[in-house]
Amino acid sequence: MVVAPEPDGGGTIRPAGQAATRVPDLAAAVRRLEAAGRPRWVWADTRRVYPRLLAAGVRVTRCHDIALTEGLLLAAEGRYGQPRSARAAYARLRGLPVPEDADEPGEPAEGEQQALFTPRPPDPIGVAEADLVAEVFEDQWRRIARTPHPGRFRLLVAAESAGALIAAEMRHHGMPWREDVHDALLTELLGPRPAPGMRPARLQALADEISAAFGHPVNPDSPQQLLKAFKAAGIDLPSTRSHVLERVDHPAVKPLLEYKELSRLHSFYGWAWAAQWVRGGRFHPEYVVGGVVSGRWATSGGGALQIPKVMRRAVVADQGWTLVVADAAQLEPRVLAAMSGDAALARAAGEADLYSALAEAFGGSRESAKIAMLSAMYGGTSGDAPRLLAVMRQRFPRAYAFVEEAARAGEEGRVVRSWLGRTCPPPSQRWRELTAGPDGGRVARERGRFTRNFVVQATAAEWALTLLAVLRGLLPDPARLVFFQHDEVMVHCPLHQAERVRAAVERAAGEATRLLFGRTPVRFPMKAVAVRCYADAK
Repeated sequence: MVVAPEPDGGGTIRPAGQAATRVPDLAAAVRRLEAAGRPRWVWADTRRVYPRLLAAGVRVTRCHDIALTEGLLLAAEGRYGQPRSARAAYARLRGLPVPEDADEPGEPAEGEQQALFTPRPPDPIGVAEADLVAEVFEDQWRRIARTPHPGRFRLLVAAESAGALIAAEMRHHGMPWREDVHDALLTELLGPRPAPGMRPARLQALADEISAAFGHPVNPDSPQQLLKAFKAAGIDLPSTRSHVLERVDHPAVKPLLEYKELSRLHSFYGWAWAAQWVRGGRFHPEYVVGGVVSGRWATSGGGALQIPKVMRRAVVADQGWTLVVADAAQLEPRVLAAMSGDAALARAAGEADLYSALAEAFGGSRESAKIAMLSAMYGGTSGDAPRLLAVMRQRFPRAYAFVEEAARAGEEGRVVRSWLGRTCPPPSQRWRELTAGPDGGRVARERGRFTRNFVVQATAAEWALTLLAVLRGLLPDPARLVFFQHDEVMVHCPLHQAERVRAAVERAAGEATRLLFGRTPVRFPMKAVAVRCYADAK
């Protein structure tokens, strides 16, 4: 069912194989059709359509996102990074000049125009959007059939599109956020809220302490001044990064490290941040589905994926509600076990604590087993990694060979794919020039480390996204997904639904495993806990 919105709140709906029909109230029409049969909605970009439907109280079951699917297909076809909008896809299909992608509007912030659909610029292609989207959708389906594993790729497309729905819903509903607790935390750490343009009291005190340690005024926000001050003290530093400063013996280091930590908190999660991103007791970040090349999500505002642990104390469930928080244990090593088909590693991954099971197989400690596994996946070569990798190669030959082949492909300039078919970026022309130079071996190995990890991390992202899509369909109303980060999910639900939600998380983990890997001895445990406050989940 193709959907094309119009600026006045109306739009066009085109059932498969039928003519398009204009409706004066698109949200009402979608609500009616969704209730009647839960069709798969096909639209140009979820970011432009779905937030407006949500604002009108309409929630849909499933969709096909043309832009996200086009991005996946372009990468699979060796055209990574080309414009992926529906209009660009149509232009390529018809041999027309391909327009560049433009940012699409999301959900209006409070105080902005609340029209159901914002106007779009004139379309030079001159084809009605419903017809354009329908034609591109049919073409995408044909192209999916030509991918190396069409069944897997269809699952990737479905999961990616479901992720777009979930991202829009999480932004719309928001994460519970106690503004009074947040303010109290900031006051405790930084002092009272300062006047505009002034430092909080604690930061100013640390700045004064830093200047006193150097014997003259130094602006701790200026790397140039800091480097100059350290050099005058006989300490030549390459940068003022924390890991560099931690190795320096100087009285300014301790207050400077504390200043940097608190300053970052103030800049990224301070009072100004709350004024922009928190309203009505809810945090409304902007999620970007597939924002990282591996398929992991990113954010284009709000910093939801980097919330400091101390700020988690402000994430508090509503009265009579609870937060069900769950994360996958040792997800990437389990993914490697399932992908590679290594029987010995699969047996270890059948245990709740994979690293302890690996330690038994290694005949060593849990920590050494963890180092060996992470070195295999990330290409680690320092410390004990080479010795432990030799054990890894001997005990788990198929798993080791799997990541080694991915690394070799990267070093040779080839692309690699995740389990479902997400394709990594090809090497740039600059990379090819560098590999032909004196540092070519090092440059090639760096890309090999990237592709070695890509096949595992991208598949882990697919497993997590599939889990998220399954879980969304299992949640009882009014429970809502309110947070997702790599391998962690959070559901806000009434207290009496907590057990049902926990069971849904466990079921979704099992179903995601089955959908990706079929029958496998590898376990993907998801430990779910019901807490009042997010900080209590860890």
